[in-house]
Amino acid sequence: MKKIAAINDLSGAGRCSLMAAIPVLSVMGVQVYPLPTAVLSNQTGYPFYYMEDFTPHMKHFTQMWQRLGFCFDGIYTGFLAEVSQVEEIFRFLQVFRKKDTFLLVDPIMGDDGERYPGFDDALCSAIRDLTRQATLLTPNLTELCLLTGADYGALTAGHGEENYLNRVAKVAEGLLSGCTTQVVVTGIRQSLDGEEIFSNLIIERGQQEVVAARAEGGSFSGTGDLLASILCGGAMRGMALKDSVALAAEFIGKAIRRTRQEPYDRNDGIAFEPFLPMLLPDQNEQ
Repeated sequence: MKKIAAINDLSGAGRCSLMAAIPVLSVMGVQVYPLPTAVLSNQTGYPFYYMEDFTPHMKHFTQMWQRLGFCFDGIYTGFLAEVSQVEEIFRFLQVFRKKDTFLLVDPIMGDDGERYPGFDDALCSAIRDLTRQATLLTPNLTELCLLTGADYGALTAGHGEENYLNRVAKVAEGLLSGCTTQVVVTGIRQSLDGEEIFSNLIIERGQQEVVAARAEGGSFSGTGDLLASILCGGAMRGMALKDSVALAAEFIGKAIRRTRQEPYDRNDGIAFEPFLPMLLPDQNEQ
């Protein structure tokens, strides 16, 4: 069984971060080793919350896991709230990352053209340094601009133009490096033939592909965490990246449609649990 260290926050309410990654990766046949960056009563989209910063304890996970001789096939990082957390991850990588260790970095920094509160220049710069070590990056459009220095307003001004995705791809290609061989720019909103869709743009060396899904309406917490987790699980199963993205889009779309059938609070995330069997490994893969 493949093993992944998932470095992210743990929220008691709100299906996001580790609460999304653990069930998704587990059902995809991956053993998950959670390393919390913070423990929250509920995710931060709710009107109020309690948070315990876990930064001082992260080093103890690294030390104990090293003493126990643990090895990981993959490492997956998500929400990071302090520069010191990025520094702890670099120490973790020095211990556990080998030549063939897969590293997915979800560079959570902002959305809709704005940084999230608390993401100052120093933290964004530290996350940018971390992304240079990744095998696969999963930024949204805002994070793509924060990573590359592209102007969000200028990039998205022509979102209805035929060459819009080509312009985004050209910017995303700037993230490819010695380590980073794959980028998925997520949740690109477009309108085609009067229908609103979300496109996920896949960039690999010399290759560009798009996986589009109908916009289901509403805005929900945790969908990005679900997508990144499925891509991480797919990588562990040897799936082609496009196939993983397509699976994630179908999974999330079905869960959103189910969620919208009943009254919901967007902060609770989407009711993805009934659809987890979609992610089970095919018997031929086992």
